[in-house]
Amino acid sequence: MEQRRYVLLDRDGVINHDSEDFIKSPEEWRPIDGSLEGIALLNQAGYEVAVITNQSGLARGLFDDAMLTAIHEKMQHMLADKGGKIADIYYCPHAPDSLCNCRKPKPGLLEQFAAEKKVDLKSVYVIGDSLRDIQAAQAVSAKPILVKSGKGEQTLTNNPNLNIPVFENLYAAAELITSNQ
Repeated sequence: MEQRRYVLLDRDGVINHDSEDFIKSPEEWRPIDGSLEGIALLNQAGYEVAVITNQSGLARGLFDDAMLTAIHEKMQHMLADKGGKIADIYYCPHAPDSLCNCRKPKPGLLEQFAAEKKVDLKSVYVIGDSLRDIQAAQAVSAKPILVKSGKGEQTLTNNPNLNIPVFENLYAAAELITSNQ
C-alpha cells in the first residue's frame, strides 16, 4: 500500500488574504491569486492537503463555530471549482494568552494531525507566512516553507537567517514540491 503524502498549510496569509481585523465572515474571505490553483496542483500530484490554523477570533468573540464553518465551506467550494480539495482543517480556537498546546508555534495541532493520520511528520511540508508556522513545523521535524504572501515578507525581514525554502506564494511552493517527486 502506498504511503499517503501530505502538505500542511496555514490559512490566513497563505491561502487567503489576511486582515488585522480577522477574517470574520465568508464575504471577507478572499483567496490569494494562485493559491487555490496551487492546492489543486498538489492534489493532482497525489498530495492530500490539510490546513493547520490559529483562529483566536473564536476566543475573542469575533465569530462563532458556525461562521468559521461557513468560511471554510466557501473556501472548499471555490477550491472545488479549481479542481482541488482540502482533506482536513485543524484549528486552535484559543486566545494568544492561552496555555493550550494547540496554538502555533506550539506543535499540538501538528501532533494531533500526525496521530490521527499515522504520519511521520519528517516527510511533511508545512507552508506558512509567519515565524510561528515555521517554529511549529521545526518543533516536530517537519519540512517548513515560508511564503512571502501575507506576513511572509515581514517574517523574512525580521528573521533573515531562517535557512528554509522561501517562495513568493503558495503556487510557487506547490510547483517546487510537485517537481521533486
